[in-house]
Amino acid sequence: MKQLVILSGKGGTGKTTVAASFIELSSSKVSADCDVDAPNLHLVHGADENPVTEDFYGYQKAVKYDELCLNCGKCEEVCQFGAIRDGKLNQYECEGCGVCEAFCPATGSDGKKAVRLEKNVSGKTIVYKNNNKVFSSAELEMGNGASGKLVTQVRRNLYASDCCKNNQGILIIDGSPGIGCPVIASVTGADMVLVVAEPTLSGIHDMERIVETAGRFGAVCAVCVNKYDVNVENTQRIEEYCKERSIMMAGKIPFDEKVPEAVNAGKPVVSMEDSIAGESISDIWEAVSEYLLQRH
Repeated sequence: MKQLVILSGKGGTGKTTVAASFIELSSSKVSADCDVDAPNLHLVHGADENPVTEDFYGYQKAVKYDELCLNCGKCEEVCQFGAIRDGKLNQYECEGCGVCEAFCPATGSDGKKAVRLEKNVSGKTIVYKNNNKVFSSAELEMGNGASGKLVTQVRRNLYASDCCKNNQGILIIDGSPGIGCPVIASVTGADMVLVVAEPTLSGIHDMERIVETAGRFGAVCAVCVNKYDVNVENTQRIEEYCKERSIMMAGKIPFDEKVPEAVNAGKPVVSMEDSIAGESISDIWEAVSEYLLQRH
């Protein structure tokens, strides 16, 4: 099975719009939303209303037991993140370094400290299964890290499904924006990365960063330009960049008022009648899928 990851340099470029349309056009039965900080692909994917959810434990965080505390203030003194103030622990500020536990002099009868690191629910994994299809997603809890580890778990849940084991098509992954840990976890093992770029100066810069990051993991890159007709000059710059580096220019998507209509209706834009953006995305899917399936 081939893995296609759709990325963008920042949020709002149309990455999820393209991903949802690709899933609609594809015959593949497996897909994933790896944007765990702000998952939203399920809103237009038409996933099952009764998904299987499980708690995800990422990094440990400090827990303070006041009944054991000596009020010596040592934990507050050594905490470099300001997570303990006036004897109160704020877990949103805690980075799980464990210094407070190491220096805490108060110990209970079980040998455990008054302030100590414990397992922390960092988020939840979500798996939708219906009509012999599987869609894996997750949501990171506010103020928590380990987003890269959570993305890895999203992919593991997908690989564990029978649909994935028996699938010979294309696995479509909606990745996170940027180039951080969740993006690296999304790109690892991917066969191809499709970068959704905007024809702006910042959009060109973001595209270059994504291409460089994906290249480090051996994934083939392709680029499509969303709302290309907003700035034709910058679109030409993107095309020249791709040509100079032998990067596949998968296509260009015009500005189309049907797109926000589709989003508001909870539908992929390719399902909207008379949508010029939907037609362009269909052409991009044909080009990308044909190229990807021909690769050995």
